[in-house]
Amino acid sequence: MTTKRNRSTALVALASGAVLLGACGGDAGDDAGTTSQGYPERIVLGAVPAENSADLAASYEPLIALLEEETGATVEFSQASDYAGVIEGMIAGNVDIAFFGSFAYVIATHNDADIQPLGAVTKAEGEPAGYRSYGLARSDNDEIAELADFAGRDVCFVDPGSTSGFLYPAAGLIEAGVIDSATEDAVSAGLTPIYAGGHDASALAIKNGDCEAGFAFDTMVEKTMIESGDLAEGDLKKVWESELISGSVFAARTDLGDDVVERLTELFTEKANADHMLAAGLCEGECLITDEDAWGVVPAQDSDYDGVRQVCELTRSDKCEG
Repeated sequence: MTTKRNRSTALVALASGAVLLGACGGDAGDDAGTTSQGYPERIVLGAVPAENSADLAASYEPLIALLEEETGATVEFSQASDYAGVIEGMIAGNVDIAFFGSFAYVIATHNDADIQPLGAVTKAEGEPAGYRSYGLARSDNDEIAELADFAGRDVCFVDPGSTSGFLYPAAGLIEAGVIDSATEDAVSAGLTPIYAGGHDASALAIKNGDCEAGFAFDTMVEKTMIESGDLAEGDLKKVWESELISGSVFAARTDLGDDVVERLTELFTEKANADHMLAAGLCEGECLITDEDAWGVVPAQDSDYDGVRQVCELTRSDKCEG
């Protein structure tokens, strides 16, 4: 990894949300002034690992380099073990900017985190920011052709807190008449849930016959696992897909100030993309934005996540309460 200049970025790996709320207290920038560009001298960027993320901090190095170059701030990277830690860190003022999945963003706003979207990630230039959940079965399983056929079967989900690995699938199963809510009892009454823990693990369990059907997000089964050799074309068939789920989003604390939030929004949506960062020498080869498969960041607004809120209302999932 190369950058245009030498920098001493503080990469702080935080083991849990409790650390985010630790002794430093107060706003992340309270102990420092502002840069010549008008930003806090210290900006804390928080995130949580996705599946297959061996080195989360390294995934954010190009973005951190961009932020430091454009703002003049020292950017500290804070890794939490779960989204609750990041959310509480933002509420407490110990995290300034965070990268959220769409479900976690909605939970944050539900829990009165005063935050504003800076932009959502997209897989390719010109594509909308978002992804879909797939309902899957083995290609040679002729008994499963639609979600209604999941009734009474062993079905793999990712995790009860996963947007595309549980929440949207539960909404689809409700509409198909398989379950009547996303509560534990209702799900278990309609089928036998198996929580695989990851999208890749869910797809592999279906392939290997440990689950008769299940769910994973689109890119995992169409690209990532094909490229890794874990799946071959034709191993699985898609029998259902969700509506477009709003993409993972960068959000900032509102109390950074309107001017700072506005300029951060412009920075993220105009320069936080692979094309710009490669041209600027902030990365080489594959230019990562986060640990997701993404080209860059495009404009987003809070209302983009109303679909997730509606799915929460339909499923009545207690996970939506945070």
